[in-house]
Amino acid sequence: MSVLASGVGSLPGADAASFDEALKLTLGELPDLPYLPELPSRGASADMTGRALAIVAELGADLQPAGWRLTGSGGGVDQRRARSLLTQDLDSLEEQTQGYVGQLKVQVAGPWTLAATVERPRGDRVLADHGARRELAEALAEGLRDHVRDVRRRVPGARLVVQVDEPALPAVLAGKIPTASGFHRHRTVHPPEASPVLRGVFEAVTDSGARPVVHCCAPDVPFDLLLGAGAAGVSLDLDVLDTGSYDGLATVLERGMSLMLGVVPSADPGTPPVDTVVVERVLRVLDMLGLAPPIGEDEGELVITPSCGLAGASPAWARRAIQLSAQVARNLASG
Repeated sequence: MSVLASGVGSLPGADAASFDEALKLTLGELPDLPYLPELPSRGASADMTGRALAIVAELGADLQPAGWRLTGSGGGVDQRRARSLLTQDLDSLEEQTQGYVGQLKVQVAGPWTLAATVERPRGDRVLADHGARRELAEALAEGLRDHVRDVRRRVPGARLVVQVDEPALPAVLAGKIPTASGFHRHRTVHPPEASPVLRGVFEAVTDSGARPVVHCCAPDVPFDLLLGAGAAGVSLDLDVLDTGSYDGLATVLERGMSLMLGVVPSADPGTPPVDTVVVERVLRVLDMLGLAPPIGEDEGELVITPSCGLAGASPAWARRAIQLSAQVARNLASG
């Protein structure tokens, strides 16, 4: 089993200079799996939803007081800004990765989280409309094909990993997403219904030459659904994961896939953990799974990360969290 380090996606910062510094941080401190940072403090056009709506193909959206809404015509100024920011970020990535060879991760909101977040033109979430959520998922899949091709053109030596962020998926499956009024909940989406939508997005990533990994920071990560739909790995927050879901961790590694384990605090801690303590915690989890070292080389890829995005952390802790993740991975890899 290979052991390396990465991050979830977001970092603090609110301008172009901050983005350049964030990108230098991931490229410098995470040489085995750097990633294209997201800086949501730049505004709604740069948050997880805005970034995804910059990628979707042939669907317009605009920003309303209640959040992002699909439009029947071309996109509004905020969607155009989202696309402009993404292009600027990719320009910076291309400039800073000249000659780079290795893995590289980009992130995008998944189809069910988008459906639970974005509104239809006439109001309420896309989740309420079978046709609208299918159209949104198909537009995301098609947009991802173009996005992956663009990143591969800009960084030809990269082996791309696309992290599909699905924090809302468990709530969608459990029927816990509130309607616009707040008095009711959208109906439950059962796994046989959810799987084809996910599969379409994962296949678009795979067909474009990248590897799809799903990030879900909920307690009840639906491992069987995600792996069955074609995910090549899972990223999660160990602090909130239900112990009843631990069998899913072993399944990911035993199938030779990527397990991105969030074990470093994503918010400034009162007492920062030291690397040896985090290493011991990871080893205890592996031992509980029956995967304690020595572990066969065919048993997957373990990636150490912060527990979630770092947008809410101080710049100092964000840097330290990335460095600590890298140190923990080096300690585990060296035995």
